[in-house]
Amino acid sequence: MGVPRALIVTLAGLFSAYHLLLAGYSLQFPYADDPGAVVAAMALYALVTTVALWPGRETLMPIWMAAFALGVAVALPPLITAVLDPARPGGNGYATWYVAAVGTLMTITAVRLRPGFAWAGIVFLVVQTLFWSGPQALATIGVIGSASWVGVAHILTNTLAKASRDSERFARAEREATEWQAAQEAHLNERQFRLGQTSIMALPMLRTIRSTHGELTASQRAECLHLEAAIRDEIRGRRLLNDAVREQVMLARRRGTIVTLLDEGGIDELSEEDLERVLGRLALALRDTTADRLIARTVPEGSDVAVTVVGLRTAADEAVTMLGGEPDDEVDLWLEIPRQASAAS
Repeated sequence: MGVPRALIVTLAGLFSAYHLLLAGYSLQFPYADDPGAVVAAMALYALVTTVALWPGRETLMPIWMAAFALGVAVALPPLITAVLDPARPGGNGYATWYVAAVGTLMTITAVRLRPGFAWAGIVFLVVQTLFWSGPQALATIGVIGSASWVGVAHILTNTLAKASRDSERFARAEREATEWQAAQEAHLNERQFRLGQTSIMALPMLRTIRSTHGELTASQRAECLHLEAAIRDEIRGRRLLNDAVREQVMLARRRGTIVTLLDEGGIDELSEEDLERVLGRLALALRDTTADRLIARTVPEGSDVAVTVVGLRTAADEAVTMLGGEPDDEVDLWLEIPRQASAAS
């Protein structure tokens, strides 16, 4: 479980307020010759910290806010050191509060994913300190500590960002693996179901073929063709099949009708109730038609129609036949089965 954002913001606010407390305490020292500059620096720091820590949903600090924080980090050192004596015996005490304040402000900037601005502020603090009091001041007034805060914040931020990316990648890989496994299980179940259906339909005829040693009658050979077509329906027809439709398709083929069932996924989302209604209407159409060819096809989603049924009859034209042409097909049946029961009524 992660640390609440409100807690982090509260701690950063209290730590920043502590720097302001030290700044106020330093005003009593006689070496603060110009308290107005210190007060102005305190107000500027309080304002930029409030802006940087203002509650919001975005972790990434806006460019204008990062530039504002950098500007304050650049303004504070010369503003405060202008009223301090770098050679004062015993140092300047709490009057150098600005070093920790700049370090805190730049740490906040680094945590909010603007490390370039944060390091720019630290570099200016280091350079300004070198010119103001020399290299020894880097350790005595805490510049090295402020730089260390920013460095740790930068490293932790990068580490957490990488961990977050890795977590997202692993979660995505897990989802893909789960989807792949579900697809494989669905394919396996579908394959087993189709094999079961094929066994149920073909087993009696296979036994007949074995018992007769392949010597089939004309009617048995025709029945084999019908069974082969029924097995093909299980592959191409899928959701267009139930027991009633299978029975009517077989009866229609035995009457000499060429039946084609094409399921292209248009009725996959139908409820069981609507699917049974659609298939029941299809079975009735198969029972009542006398067409020579019958084609039932699903309609893609988005249409009010679930299945279209077309029955064709070959028109016998002696003149065309005598001339060697192909007879034309006439539409004997055109049926659109709606998706919803309300449309059907």
